[in-house]
Amino acid sequence: MKNMYTDEGSPLYPRLGPYFTDGRRRVDYVLAYQIQKPNSIRRQSSKFSDNNFIRRLRRSMSMRSSRAPLQPKEDPEIAAQKQRTDYHEDDKRFRREEFEENLLETGLELEKDEGSKIPGIGFLKIHAPWDVLCREAEFMKLKMPTKKVYEVKQGSNLVEKIRLFIHKVTTPLHPKVDANRPQSTLRALQFQFYTAAALLANGVYTSAYPLHDLLYEQWASYSVFYKYQPIGLIRKYFGEKVGLYFAWLGVYTQMLIPAAIVGVIVFLYGCATVDDNIPSMEICDPRNNITMCPLCDHACSYWKLVTACGTARASHLFDNPATVFFSIFMALWAVLFMEHWKRRQMRLNYIWDLTGFGEEEEVRLSSCVLHVSHIIVCVCACVCVCVQDEKVKLTCTDRMPAYLTTVVMMSFMILVTFAIVFGVILYRISIKAALHMSNYPVARSNIRATVKTTAAIINLIVIIIMDEIYGAIARWLNTLGEVPKTDKSYEERLIFKTFVLKFVNAFTPIVYLAFFRGRLVGRPGNYLYVVGSYRMEECAHAGCLMELCIQLCITMLGKQLIQNNLFEIGIPKLKKLLRRRKSDMEEEVNKSLQRHEKDHILGPFVGLSPEYMEMIIQFGMVTLFVASFPLAPLFALLNNIIEIRLDAKKFVMELRRPIAAKAKDIGIWYNLLRGLSKVAVIVNAFVISFTSDFIPRLVYQYMYSLDGTMHGFVNHTLSYFNVSDFQPGTDPLQPMHLGYKVDVCRYKDYREPPSSSAPYELSKEFWAVLAARLAFVVVFQNVVMLMSDFVDWLIPDIPKDISLQIHKEKILMVELFMKEEQGKRLAARDNHNQDNCTSLPGTSHWFHLTGENTCQCHRRSGCLRKWSQTPPET
Repeated sequence: MKNMYTDEGSPLYPRLGPYFTDGRRRVDYVLAYQIQKPNSIRRQSSKFSDNNFIRRLRRSMSMRSSRAPLQPKEDPEIAAQKQRTDYHEDDKRFRREEFEENLLETGLELEKDEGSKIPGIGFLKIHAPWDVLCREAEFMKLKMPTKKVYEVKQGSNLVEKIRLFIHKVTTPLHPKVDANRPQSTLRALQFQFYTAAALLANGVYTSAYPLHDLLYEQWASYSVFYKYQPIGLIRKYFGEKVGLYFAWLGVYTQMLIPAAIVGVIVFLYGCATVDDNIPSMEICDPRNNITMCPLCDHACSYWKLVTACGTARASHLFDNPATVFFSIFMALWAVLFMEHWKRRQMRLNYIWDLTGFGEEEEVRLSSCVLHVSHIIVCVCACVCVCVQDEKVKLTCTDRMPAYLTTVVMMSFMILVTFAIVFGVILYRISIKAALHMSNYPVARSNIRATVKTTAAIINLIVIIIMDEIYGAIARWLNTLGEVPKTDKSYEERLIFKTFVLKFVNAFTPIVYLAFFRGRLVGRPGNYLYVVGSYRMEECAHAGCLMELCIQLCITMLGKQLIQNNLFEIGIPKLKKLLRRRKSDMEEEVNKSLQRHEKDHILGPFVGLSPEYMEMIIQFGMVTLFVASFPLAPLFALLNNIIEIRLDAKKFVMELRRPIAAKAKDIGIWYNLLRGLSKVAVIVNAFVISFTSDFIPRLVYQYMYSLDGTMHGFVNHTLSYFNVSDFQPGTDPLQPMHLGYKVDVCRYKDYREPPSSSAPYELSKEFWAVLAARLAFVVVFQNVVMLMSDFVDWLIPDIPKDISLQIHKEKILMVELFMKEEQGKRLAARDNHNQDNCTSLPGTSHWFHLTGENTCQCHRRSGCLRKWSQTPPET
């Protein structure tokens, strides 16, 4: 760190680097503020305004009417407004001067730049000398590594050889960075500039930020997408909080590789066995000549089951026995991912010296409460501003309790989401009926595909729009009622509200397709209707799993492509362009700006919550409904490879550099991940059991099949309906659409035939299948949970080498403390002996009283003799 302030501060490029004008002192922090023109300049520039033009016109007319020259008089209202403006500007300038004086008293060095190329903006550049950094490091109790180091091997000789081999193979994937690069000085200064936030809130300063100076080539460039991230350098540059996010994102992306490989294998297995799938072969066989009941009332007619051949073959790609294995694999994968991250986090905590990091938190400035013990003398300026400003007060409201308002508003927004999904359902029902009535053969040929795709795209657009609205609502709800005392509490409440709203927004259409569509339909002759004459939707003969896959695929890819990537690239660039145009800067002028002027144009850092949120929603899509879409891990992997470099580029080139902040873990996000991994087991159990045909096929094969095969499964799942039992006005308009009269049609359900004693009632096969489905859910959930808990117990949270290293370092610290205490005791005893000794006049003898009547005589080189009686007075 010292070299960073001496050697790197050489005046080789005094005006190009982030240095003071002398080219030696490095700029550690920048405060920007508005520059107000002097009164004389303001008066000269304001003479061209409309009000001044009217006043000058009145004055000229009065001068014409009177020969004596009159003194110009200013409009009292405008003069009062000017006076108020001057007062506020003078007040801000006084606060800045007071704050800067306190900074100087703490030893910081300042330099003003009010002649920048950005009009109306002045900059205060701050440099922290080496002695100030050392003093602040002592106050903050920053630890440094000991000289004595214990080297602990990773394990046995075989394990060590495997580790060395893997390290040798992956060496080209590691970035070429200096691991011993000096740590950023921002951590020692974060409390120093923390007080500037109060001045920012009051408009005294417009922005505050450190400067960018590295990390693009080895991290943010797309050409290094295949390499590991320089996590150590990211931590030194941005702080532990940002470093932990990118470390977590790297671990998550790395763990997606085996999940993506297994998912592709499952998909290829479905492709390889589609021609051997007996149910789809029976559907595609025209010799069966199965006539199906109409899919909608009046407009739709009878249809042949063979026309669903393509849908049945496509459904087998995702609905096959390998899907069950993949669901179990993904449940265990989620547990392994959580355990791997805990071990990785513990290793980073040890390397970054966070093992003893407590729960100390910074207090929100909006409550006007500050941790004075952690802030140096410049906090006086902030306290003065906080006390003087009438706008910053403790929040005490007599309104409705905050939690009640939050619950009511969030419940209302969730109902809005349900209403939107219901609107899309009505769209599907109506557009299906309209296409069936169409006279265009092209429109009638691909009705199912058209309805599925357009409805999924509408859901995607609504999800993206409502995500932005819900984010704003969550921030508004978080400001209601009592203000949280700490930043951590405020952030966790905001994250929880945002997560609930965005999770419901993203997964409500998917949950409807998985568990509700086709369940509340009824039967021919007794269908369930909503909003008058809208008949509830049915699933295709192969089930709703194919539609669930389409919805999940479009939602996942659309959110990743549009919301996560396109918005992250386009919106920051657009905001940057608007800020540049607002500053009236030409391209040539922008290229010649200094580092602190360029960083002023960048967008402010708003936190890591948006980055975590999009990854948590993606994690939910990868784990919750993976039984219906085994390619989800592959798409997530491809997205994250781009996402890492995209986030890196955004942090380095589009956003101002944030103040380095400490964090021991990823906080509430870990709890959300763990909750999603637990819920994923239950959701996948219900998807396999109720959404797919896996359980009905097993029940048929082992209970009803005559030869133990799947031959006859399709006919077993279809019930009979007599067309004479249609309700009035619901029978088809074109009953001869197939060229012959239909007396009996088939529909997918387990019901008694019309000729039975209880026509159209649920059959015993239905109850057998339902019992098997419920039993599968219970068995699947308990088996997977047991396996997950076993894996959790088997893998220790702390790596063995780290635990041994921590143990040996504790022993080393105890040894050092023992030696230090022993030296203190020896020094104290010598001082005590010297204080209790008196010397004989004219001699070098010293008498030390060892008891009531005992005196021991000493020379400075040792003891001479000892008396057991009171010594002479001399």
